Amino acid sequence: MRKHYDFSKMKSRPNPYAAKLKTPISIRLSPETIAHFRSIAAETGMPYQRVINLYLDDCAARDVRLDLSWRPRASVRR
Repeated sequence: MRKHYDFSKMKSRPNPYAAKLKTPISIRLSPETIAHFRSIAAETGMPYQRVINLYLDDCAARDVRLDLSWRPRASVRR
């Protein structure tokens, strides 16, 4: 940086994009799931984390819900 720049009189201000920053998380995914998103990423030329984020954003925007109600298993005879 050049020596003639004087930032001492400059007023600071909050980052206007702070609300839009992403939050880092840790998540455990199966190797098959990662391979699936990596193959999509290779086709599109994007990082696979970005592809996963876009997919989750799309699901959230469309309010996609998983069906977590499974039918009970048939009784197993022994």
